[in-house]
Amino acid sequence: MGTPEFAVASLSALLEAGENVVAVVTVADKPAGRGQKVQESAVKKFALSRGIPVLQPDKLKDPDFINALAAYQADLQVVVAFRMLPEVVWNMPPKGTVNLHASLLPQYRGAAPINHAVMNGERETGVTTFFLQHEIDTGNILLSERVSIEADDTAGDIHDKLMYVGAELLVKTVQLIKADKHHEIPQASIADEQKLKHAPKIFKDDCKIQWGRPVEEVYNFIRGLSPYPAAFTVFQGKTLKIFACRPLKGPVPSEKEPGSIVTDGKHYLRFTTRDGYLDVLQLQLEGKKKMSVEEFLRGARFE
Repeated sequence: MGTPEFAVASLSALLEAGENVVAVVTVADKPAGRGQKVQESAVKKFALSRGIPVLQPDKLKDPDFINALAAYQADLQVVVAFRMLPEVVWNMPPKGTVNLHASLLPQYRGAAPINHAVMNGERETGVTTFFLQHEIDTGNILLSERVSIEADDTAGDIHDKLMYVGAELLVKTVQLIKADKHHEIPQASIADEQKLKHAPKIFKDDCKIQWGRPVEEVYNFIRGLSPYPAAFTVFQGKTLKIFACRPLKGPVPSEKEPGSIVTDGKHYLRFTTRDGYLDVLQLQLEGKKKMSVEEFLRGARFE
């Protein structure tokens, strides 16, 4: 059960390992983009290319879907980047339902673990497999694998690393369950609830850059939201998304308000922060394509 590209790597790895994937569950097709063309999920496209039956329920409690799913008599269900399942679904297979989560649980439970780990300046993250239970991302841990976050990694870089490390971990997990050699670690036995960091869903309003923060924090915020959903500021009344940048330590003249622009009009564009400058490298102005800072400056007019 999965939707985006992240889940395709896991499905592919399970097939390569010789596992018998009897069906795939993914989101319903929906119109997207300017032309509102109907889009199929990455998982659906891949499954169809491999001749695997695809189920696309609108509602996961729909009796027709429940009956169709039960008819496959799967021993185990695997969830990668899908949606919250009702108990009638996750409790169906005799060997349970395994989820692959893109963090080192119990840290960063929630919908956006990769973004939040990078935004918080973490130096390490990872992937975890666990059995689903009632509370989201709280089930018994099976396996985990650590991955380092480099100082210039974006959320996109970490997504790509974890996609493949996670796929391998998932295959290992499934094989252990099949051989009845898996061990479960209850999260309550390793979680200090006071020290847990969370990874809630990110909305557009959460992506606005606060220039009054320290430059290192602003830098982490931008790379943690790059390339998607992208951190933004407002430039001459329009949304300006920033995808790549580098931090430059201060000092900043006291008369410069945070978020002031410093530029030579040709080669560099910098925003002031509390204790330094954010040197922009790649950006996108509302209504325009993504471009380098030099391309942007060729067309920009500053008051």
